[in-house]
Amino acid sequence: MSPEALPPTRRSFLRAGTAAALALTAAGCGFATDDAQAGSATAEAPIDVKVDGDLVYFNWADFVDPTVFEGFQKEYGVKVVQSNYDSMEGMAAKLNAGNRYDIIFPTAKWAQRLATGGRLRTIDHSRLRGAESVFGGYDYFADPWYDARSAHTVPFTMYKTGIGWRRDRLGDLTGSWNDLWNDKAKGKVFVLDDRDEVLGLGALKLGLDLTTGDVGDLARVTDSLRSLRPRLRGFSSDSYNNLLNGNADMTQAWSGDMAAMLAQAEDPAVFGFEVAREGAPVNSDCYAIPANAQHPGTAMLFIDYMLRPENVKKNIEYIGYPMPVRGTEDTYAALVEPFPQCVVSADDLKADLFFRNGDARAERARDAAWTEVKAG
Repeated sequence: MSPEALPPTRRSFLRAGTAAALALTAAGCGFATDDAQAGSATAEAPIDVKVDGDLVYFNWADFVDPTVFEGFQKEYGVKVVQSNYDSMEGMAAKLNAGNRYDIIFPTAKWAQRLATGGRLRTIDHSRLRGAESVFGGYDYFADPWYDARSAHTVPFTMYKTGIGWRRDRLGDLTGSWNDLWNDKAKGKVFVLDDRDEVLGLGALKLGLDLTTGDVGDLARVTDSLRSLRPRLRGFSSDSYNNLLNGNADMTQAWSGDMAAMLAQAEDPAVFGFEVAREGAPVNSDCYAIPANAQHPGTAMLFIDYMLRPENVKKNIEYIGYPMPVRGTEDTYAALVEPFPQCVVSADDLKADLFFRNGDARAERARDAAWTEVKAG
């Protein structure tokens, strides 16, 4: 298969969304408080698990195997009406604008914002036949930091951030975030088009807190990243294709995208993926049902359908990301066996290098730092 024919990165549409972030953080938790209060009673009401309409689905592009959608539609006689977002800020902006979706997939920190803001329905795990395969096999998600007792969420994927590179052009790297400053790759280096990820690599490189909101810390981070700008070809979250088509010799990348790319590359030995010794950010995506969902019953059926091991296995092979469902571990292990640096497990999450929500002052400081980094 030629590079042009390969599917895009599973997060190839991720973009910065700084203006949206500024507007959201001004509201404190990041969501319209009046709407949150109005929906709080509905959010706590138990969901009757049954078909109550077509599924209005809101997620990253190309993040579920199309055959899984087809099976769900056929079994329940419904349609999956898909929309995609280009960032977490973009997702939140759509929710704040009053758009109604039945199922969304926030990352951990955004799940916390949504739940704290009263914007998610509670999910009774006892009504999901597949819940035991998650919560009975993965203790981490029984009471995660972002959603007490996973009351509003069910985990979807896990991943970490590192550096992907072309071994055929650069040889071996040193295993540090400093590798992005490699002069041999000058002009062919990309970093993710993501505020937290880029500020995070700068912070870890300097031994600072991953999500520091301290103005002095952020000044050091931006100074360090400023020295990277002459080496950059750009900000892009399409690590998948940038490496394959030769646009990049080196790129900041998500482990799942790299696993999917390496599994489909004509010669995987050409590429490498490393986790920096200074620390690798970890994250997880969740299934969540917005408080204003019109078809929450169908959404519950969809979550349960997605938790079936046969569907999880299809999706792991399709997107390259592990999904914490007992009985599917061998599928993920087989996928990443040739690429051990891409491996992610629930144990990695315990390292607690998650991006965290700061107060309004800290978020404004991080937005300002990101604007400065992007402007060069």
